[in-house]
Amino acid sequence: MNDDTTDPSTTGSGPSRRRVLQVSAAAGLGMLAAPVLPGSPGAATGGGGSFERRFASPPTSAGARFRWWWPNGHVTPSEIAREVKQVAEAGFGGLEVADVHHSVRSGLDPAGHGWATEPWIAGLDAALTQAGREGITIDVTAGPSWPAAVPTVQPDSPVASHELAHGLATVAAGQTFDGRLPDPVVEASRGVTRSTLVRVQAVRLVTPSTRESVLDRASLIDLTDRVVAGTITWTAPTEGSWLLLAYWERGSGQMPEAGPHTSPDSYVIDHFSRAATDALTSYWDRRILSPRIARLLRRSGSTFFEDSLEIETDATIWTPGFLEAFRANRGYDLAPYLPIMLEVDEKYLYTFDTDRTSRVRDDVAQVFSDLYRDHHLVPARDWAHRQGLRLRIQAYGLETDTLAYSGLLDVPETESLGFKNLDDYRVMAGGRDLGGRTILSCEAAAYNGSAYNVTWDRVLTTVNSIYAAGVNQAVLHGFAYAEAPGAAWPGFAAFSPYGNNTPGFSEAWGPRQPSWAHVPDIAAYLKRTQWVLQTGTNSVDLVYYRQKGWAATGIGALWATNDGIPLGWSHSFISSDVLGWRSASLRRGRLAPDGPAYKAMIIEGDAFRGRRATLTVAAARRVAELAAAGFPIVFLGDWSTPTAEGLGSAADDATVAAAVRSAQGRPSVRTVALPADVPGALAALRVRPHVTHERSTLVHVHRRTDDADFFYVANARHAENRKLETVDQTVWFDRRDARQVPFVLDAWTGEVRRIARYQRDGDRIGVRLRLLAGQSTVVVLAGSSWAAASSRRVPQVVSTEADDIRVDGSRLVLRSSRQGTFVTVLGDSRSRRTTVGAVPAERPLTSWTLEVEDWQPGSRPSTTRKPVVRRTLSALVPWLEIPGLEDVSGIGRYTTVVDWDAARHVGAHLDLGSVLGSFRVRVNGRRVPGTNPLDTVVDLGDSLRRGRNTVEVEVASTLLNRLRTAQAVVFGSSARQRYGLVGPVTLRPYGTAEVRA
Repeated sequence: MNDDTTDPSTTGSGPSRRRVLQVSAAAGLGMLAAPVLPGSPGAATGGGGSFERRFASPPTSAGARFRWWWPNGHVTPSEIAREVKQVAEAGFGGLEVADVHHSVRSGLDPAGHGWATEPWIAGLDAALTQAGREGITIDVTAGPSWPAAVPTVQPDSPVASHELAHGLATVAAGQTFDGRLPDPVVEASRGVTRSTLVRVQAVRLVTPSTRESVLDRASLIDLTDRVVAGTITWTAPTEGSWLLLAYWERGSGQMPEAGPHTSPDSYVIDHFSRAATDALTSYWDRRILSPRIARLLRRSGSTFFEDSLEIETDATIWTPGFLEAFRANRGYDLAPYLPIMLEVDEKYLYTFDTDRTSRVRDDVAQVFSDLYRDHHLVPARDWAHRQGLRLRIQAYGLETDTLAYSGLLDVPETESLGFKNLDDYRVMAGGRDLGGRTILSCEAAAYNGSAYNVTWDRVLTTVNSIYAAGVNQAVLHGFAYAEAPGAAWPGFAAFSPYGNNTPGFSEAWGPRQPSWAHVPDIAAYLKRTQWVLQTGTNSVDLVYYRQKGWAATGIGALWATNDGIPLGWSHSFISSDVLGWRSASLRRGRLAPDGPAYKAMIIEGDAFRGRRATLTVAAARRVAELAAAGFPIVFLGDWSTPTAEGLGSAADDATVAAAVRSAQGRPSVRTVALPADVPGALAALRVRPHVTHERSTLVHVHRRTDDADFFYVANARHAENRKLETVDQTVWFDRRDARQVPFVLDAWTGEVRRIARYQRDGDRIGVRLRLLAGQSTVVVLAGSSWAAASSRRVPQVVSTEADDIRVDGSRLVLRSSRQGTFVTVLGDSRSRRTTVGAVPAERPLTSWTLEVEDWQPGSRPSTTRKPVVRRTLSALVPWLEIPGLEDVSGIGRYTTVVDWDAARHVGAHLDLGSVLGSFRVRVNGRRVPGTNPLDTVVDLGDSLRRGRNTVEVEVASTLLNRLRTAQAVVFGSSARQRYGLVGPVTLRPYGTAEVRA
């Protein structure tokens, strides 16, 4: 969690400008029509058992997906079809074709087998054909690797990515510069041969600095008209040291990552140019989208995807015609401010006075943002729709309004590797919700340096956490094609080896991984959870006004992130543009009533500009309107002298100040100095959260339908390195109807269960939740007949002396680990005494036989030998402590015998203790459903029979330990991982008895 106390404009915690969007000044920066939300808050979900059936087996479209790495066109249709079938049979919803092969050092054939060549297109045809048979989706990526690029764009093309390079000469007071204009300080990239002079200026240097040198703005002189045939003669004034600056527009020469991909080479397009977007889409029209491929894509329900927008330039991001576009958009000339735009290696070089510099840079960012939206995102979206596709883009990383983009795109996408905390996701979830979109996708579970050592409990902790911030589609990173030139066992992996023979980004999932046998359980869990999170409409307590709609910054909301979320509040974000959308209307006291239905707005100072109190003129007027209509608003910080966003004018500043004063004078508005004062202000305005609990790491998402409220609750990690502990506490949920009762959805088994024990306090219901680190659950409030498994006759249980009590149809059944008589108090204050018969004592299970499939390199890079090693164990220890298993990776099967003579009313839990890897449990050859890698206590129910029972625990490892020997150059320096069933394993019997209500 970020404490958000520093100014990223000076600390570098804002978005990397490498992930910039490039600009092009074609026409038209006018505002787009605002998206309109659907009128209904969500269809009914329950009744007649329909919800149970759909939850147990949701549509395939709700499933998680894989990023599918191809080594360009070095693929065969038969292998492609086989891999599609593998993914479908494992229970996933689709694959995204991505030409990514950072690990391949040589052997690629871009001319014959590059991206978009005939073999590549044949592979795509095979993928789409097989996907149609399997009922899953194949998505396509805009170009090879990233950012978007096509072979028709070359380094000097007008539609190629551009930069502004500057030449520099220092001229002493009174001295004359006479000669050729200074060459750019950053050399042009390979293949860039043309450059165009944009301006020549001189300016006095006030204070040199290794960070941003201070210049005298008033001294700036334009010398462009003095240039003759590339030379200039100019004498500096008699005071001070002067800089002579020449600005050159040229191609950046950027290519998509880790080529070669095509012949000729592809170069990154100018993402701010409509002509460049047309160059991209027309290449697809001419080269790839044959009538057959186009038809297959439409039938697949595919998305057209753009991966990371990482614009690589050592000079300043630029686009042809930017000066003209800037004047048309912001109403003033940018040329006098060119010095403060200059960058080298993403670092600004010069500044005027701090306030003016920040304002101008904000205007520059806004113009780039508008250009990217109008010249790339919207045209690409409209083109995709004409093809029958949807558009999915990772439209973040630069200083652009990603929040607003998330409401314009069909499927906005985030990434767990690049996002720093959960507020990064909430920024994009806010735009999605206000744009009436359903999906917030995520490139999920990529971990740096973790190739072949990622466990599913780590993945689940990541995914469960980001689900709690609004993500509801995981595109797992990733599934790799079987083989590639030069690939070693266990086959092609896009990022391993990486760089200087190091383990790269994880993970190459698929049958090459021992845990693949267990993946259907995980896929089913992800699909059920995502289906719930795609159901109905997101409902959020608070919305934070965000001066910058930037994403992937790690900058969140001061009070909400640190103190509100831990107590049960939920929040999202809104930017100036989105605040003006028709969906952000006010009705019945709620902002965006058909969407998130915010209860209140909090307005902080600009987190990216030292907490400066600033609003756009449009946002200030809208805030004043909302305040006048009685909507609760809290201003946080010093708002005594607010100013307009950007350079603007004195009149703009006055308008903003007047609007803020007007708002602050309304009874529904409070102004507080410190984050700690926010709760008091909200209480005074009678704003309370949907969910409340004691301070903890619980985070929730609330989605509502016509007949139910769904609360996804996770013990969530706010940042990757944040430690989690078990949370066991009562969580209070607001209910909209006095007839609502609580249910729990088990996404591991697909069961819908009525919750027996809960508390009532007015219009709130309190449910005791116990969640291990990273674990999640779904609580639903609905009418008692919402689920077929429920019964109106089941009474509320307030408390019980037994360990647990459950609803079984129309019965209440308690569980106890000991024999005895237990008092249960019902909701009407009646007490019931229930006797549980004899319960056997718990017993440790210490003697096991172990058979390990030792996964080793086979005859080909993608084949694996699996000799079996057998051991008899009197104590459970990790494999690396068992002689002969120190470097083994694979699947271990632990077997023991349990003698059981308990009565029929007795069931049992199998407490596995520590399990290092994914696992499954079988009793007498039958698999026990619902095993969760995050929870090693398994409910065996009544699966034990009288007499001898065979209990098997199957544990699957990663491949790291074997790769330490098989690919020692890459993995040999990695420490061995601990694998296996470590325990202690304990059988914990429990007795059951019906409570006579």
